[in-house]
Amino acid sequence: MKPTADSLDAFLASLARKRSSSNTLGAYGADLRQLRDFVNDGGTADWGLVTLAHLEQFMAMLRRREYATTSIARKVAAMKSFFHFLAEKHLIEADPTAELGAPHIERNQPRVLTPDEVVALLNCVPTDTLAGQRDMAMLQCLASTGMRVSELVSCDVTCLDIAHGMIHCKGRNGRERSLPLSPAAQHAVMVYMDQVRRKLVHRASEKALFVNHHGVRLTRQGFWLIMKHYARAAGIDEVTPHTLRHSFALAMLGKGADLRTIQELMGHANISTTQLYTHLKHDSPDTLQDVYDMLSSPEPELAREPVAVAGR
Repeated sequence: MKPTADSLDAFLASLARKRSSSNTLGAYGADLRQLRDFVNDGGTADWGLVTLAHLEQFMAMLRRREYATTSIARKVAAMKSFFHFLAEKHLIEADPTAELGAPHIERNQPRVLTPDEVVALLNCVPTDTLAGQRDMAMLQCLASTGMRVSELVSCDVTCLDIAHGMIHCKGRNGRERSLPLSPAAQHAVMVYMDQVRRKLVHRASEKALFVNHHGVRLTRQGFWLIMKHYARAAGIDEVTPHTLRHSFALAMLGKGADLRTIQELMGHANISTTQLYTHLKHDSPDTLQDVYDMLSSPEPELAREPVAVAGR
């Protein structure tokens, strides 16, 4: 079977039917196209002729180009899944990844924000602009619920239940959960809905809760650019889209929540993922309680009264 786009498309379509996330589909597609180009350049024009040696050469090339260990590990996972698919469909005689090892990944401790950093980050948000009020609502939602960024930007207006202080989201594999919003998050979201969103959207039919300056659904990448901007302004290093999610998990531990509760709130399929947070090192137990108090306070320093909204 030739290393064509058709075979990759069939594999990705099978993942989509299994409700894999769009991030996984995008990453696996890019990884396997890179492998396809590598074996084609080496003169191998049939997936059935790809051997363990080819794959090890591919990994060696990635190491020479100084790819991160986590990136190589993801590519190995993509290759294993792909060749298993081909073997299962009897499109190749043998799976060359059967004895392919993945690089060992040292699991780093998740980066979390201190109470001072939470204040600094949100105090950099200009609440006298449309975009600033939107950004405040988004950051408050993430900080108080632990949602993934992809879940937040996928929310529609109908996902809000302000009367009960809740927001509903759909996680990986279509799992739905209802999450309580802190008083500060409720305040920020109500300001956004009352004063901002209707000025940003261009069509009344737009369903997205959070929209960009074009009036359409904000993307995960768009949110990441927004957060990086505020993090730089606040002097916070090593921020990722998951930073507020990690901070929420640690804050819940500080409150004394049990792992099952945190697992349900965060939408972890396996509690072993949640257990990783219990292994984090902390300066003191009080730090966790401080973060929780900061995120859940009805009138935290970072929650300001709505002001007259100017431009976008």
